[in-house]
Amino acid sequence: MTEPVSDAAVQGVVRLNKRLADLGHCSRREADEWIARGWVRVNGAVAQVGQPVRVTDRIEVLPQARAQQQGRVTILLHKPIGYVSGLPEDGHPSAAVLVQPRHRWKDDRTPRRFEAAHARGLAPAGRLDIDSTGLLVLTQDGRVAKALIGEDSDVEKEYLVRVHYAPHGPKGPGLVASDVQAALPPERLALLRHGLSLDGHALKPAQVEWQNPEQLRFVLREGRKRQIRRMCEQVGLHVVGLKRIRIGRIVLGALPLGQWRYLGPHERF
Repeated sequence: MTEPVSDAAVQGVVRLNKRLADLGHCSRREADEWIARGWVRVNGAVAQVGQPVRVTDRIEVLPQARAQQQGRVTILLHKPIGYVSGLPEDGHPSAAVLVQPRHRWKDDRTPRRFEAAHARGLAPAGRLDIDSTGLLVLTQDGRVAKALIGEDSDVEKEYLVRVHYAPHGPKGPGLVASDVQAALPPERLALLRHGLSLDGHALKPAQVEWQNPEQLRFVLREGRKRQIRRMCEQVGLHVVGLKRIRIGRIVLGALPLGQWRYLGPHERF
């Protein structure tokens, strides 16, 4: 049965926070904050939280909102194993605790001076599980979060993954720890590239290639929970090391383990 189309949809009406996000100004949460502070006008009038607008309405964002946005930072962190990406859990610290002056990379070329406010309100824009290392993005900027983890995000994430061939599980018979490339049947590598599902959802095609006989390179355009580990389990591989080395155009590069730097003013994902 066809769902009825709402009058709002027919008339091209959406909530103001969604319209601001769709225009690329900010995230919906950030939009609600701006609206509540009186920093947004619709057709010359001060906007209200939850206000519906049409695509033809004239929307103005006041300079105060832009100034606040420019003060928000995005941190690039080389996350060590043992830290969780988000809030602390099960006794494991959040990776955000590493955002301190003493852990800032000495070769960070961005001109920002560290302020205590830069370590507050940081949210992970794409997670790395506790057993994984590599590039983690922590941001105060809703635009960055939307670009990396929004429902329409298509940004590539690149990983190096060390594996064992474990057709009967990591503690079962037949484990192969060296020259795994020779042990893995080609059709199983093909499945990693396309054909697997997680949680009832078909996965997008992935780039998966051997870097060396024990290490695979994955390039994904999505980020389901423990996705690579679970993909590997389905084809008889056991992950023994996972490192994210790139998100979009931003690479981990020489950033040392446990250290961080600012996303530069001219860097884009």
